[in-house]
Amino acid sequence: MRTGPAPDALRRRAAEWLEQIPPGPDPAARLARAADRALAAALALGEGRAAALDLLAADALVTLALLARAESAPGALADFAAALVTTAART
Repeated sequence: MRTGPAPDALRRRAAEWLEQIPPGPDPAARLARAADRALAAALALGEGRAAALDLLAADALVTLALLARAESAPGALADFAAALVTTAART
């Protein structure tokens, strides 16, 4: 996971979410599923500061998912991004 310049707390939280998703053949999909879970957790916590780290982790994981898809299948990036938006809208 490319999290070098991120704060330690954010890297740990993103890694925690990612560890909940079993590895598979599609790293971008795994990152996206982890982002969806992190977003759901942040929304469940409401608008307070408690949700901030999960919301930032969700953002980081989505960014990494898009990067992974762009590297593995650039032609599929637009559809992948649209699917992420649709999934997030249902959360």
